[in-house]
Amino acid sequence: MTVPTNTLPTEDHIWQLLEEVSDPEIPVLSILDLGIVRGVELRGDEVHVTITPTYSGCPAMNTIATEIRLRLLAEGMTNLHIHNQLSPAWTTDWMSAAGRQKLEDYGIAPPVDGTASGHMLNLFGADTAVRCPLCKSTHTHLVSQFGSTACKAHYQCDDCLEPFDYFKCHA
Repeated sequence: MTVPTNTLPTEDHIWQLLEEVSDPEIPVLSILDLGIVRGVELRGDEVHVTITPTYSGCPAMNTIATEIRLRLLAEGMTNLHIHNQLSPAWTTDWMSAAGRQKLEDYGIAPPVDGTASGHMLNLFGADTAVRCPLCKSTHTHLVSQFGSTACKAHYQCDDCLEPFDYFKCHA
């Protein structure tokens, strides 16, 4: 979708374009699936996009901001402002249902129950019943709180014996 040079984009059009921007750490997820885009605002010919990192030290945020900028520049939008907003802090509650399903289909267990509230103990070492994304068993155990990225923990299924990542709940 290209915006004619004599026509200003709409916020709806920008949201559609942002759906095409993938998370660099989990490429099956868009930044909208993750829920990190907090807002899109047009001020004349200026486009403002506000994003919130999954955690304050997320190394992917510079890449995400660059990918947003490149996607919008490709549509002829040149007066771009990408803002990082740390408060309120991102939570897995902001992830879309489609994003959770994409995670599981990709082989990463999505956050339990789709809610961060009530699962904070998992961040501090308590085991949570996490469903294996491969065989769907809930007979799993925590191997390490540290997975392939800071957002994930490493689990193993006690039924199929396969290891897998779990996208940790964040509130």
